[in-house]
Amino acid sequence: MKFLKGGTAALLLVGIFAPGSLVLGACGGGSSEDAGATPTSSAVAPTVDPLSGTVTVFAAASLTDAFNEIAAEFKKSNPSVEMKFNFAGSSALRTQLEQGARADIFASADTVQMNAARQSGVVTGGDKIFVRNSLTIITPANNPGAVHAVADLKKPGLKLVLAAPEVPVGNYTRQMLTRASADPAYGATFSDDVLKNLVSNEANVKQVVTKVELGEADVGIVYGSDVTPSVAPKLKVTAVPATINVIAEYPIVLTKDASNPKAAQAFIDFVSSSAGQNILKKWGFQTS
Repeated sequence: MKFLKGGTAALLLVGIFAPGSLVLGACGGGSSEDAGATPTSSAVAPTVDPLSGTVTVFAAASLTDAFNEIAAEFKKSNPSVEMKFNFAGSSALRTQLEQGARADIFASADTVQMNAARQSGVVTGGDKIFVRNSLTIITPANNPGAVHAVADLKKPGLKLVLAAPEVPVGNYTRQMLTRASADPAYGATFSDDVLKNLVSNEANVKQVVTKVELGEADVGIVYGSDVTPSVAPKLKVTAVPATINVIAEYPIVLTKDASNPKAAQAFIDFVSSSAGQNILKKWGFQTS
């Protein structure tokens, strides 16, 4: 083979190697600058704005202890959120909302009050049943009325304290008495006989507990979750049989005019999480 001199040789070399260079370029995926480039948005973590502001919760009185503990846990991950609670009977809370009180969340102890709140337009969207409860009978620890079973509630002369009929636990209690009246073991007049002993209708379940605890009543009917560690030593508890007991369902929802819906929804989600449900169970509620 003869070697060419000068420019002719150079042109020949370009002609020989240029096609290979094009193939290598296609297989190599671009220039060296492309190969060293930093990956784009797929490798960049999205920015998440931290939650902040105040979340106001209107919640059934029976949720007091559990919700205070849930809020403390929620704030560990959301320290800039301030939680404010208004605990009362669900019917009173619904009335307050209808009269213009501002809140971000409504947690009721029954669907009756939640449905009424929806009809009046103070809450919106679908509500979620996040926990359940059931009824139990309480007496002072020394049990002056000698109440040992549901049937004893009709003993003449007992001082019975219940929540008012419009309060969820008061409504559930009257449903339970109606169920008992349909059972031959109690008799058709059982509900009427028991209510003859009623000396006080209370605005919420905590007031029923207080009156029995202080000995101002011989007996009361409350939720199982209301027999908390702080009051249990002062009370005697008598179970209500499952055949006549009533299961309370608790819905929770954002209000229509929630001022901090993002943080409020995060709290609702936390209540429904395993951490929130474990706290509710600890306080005597029934979780799914």
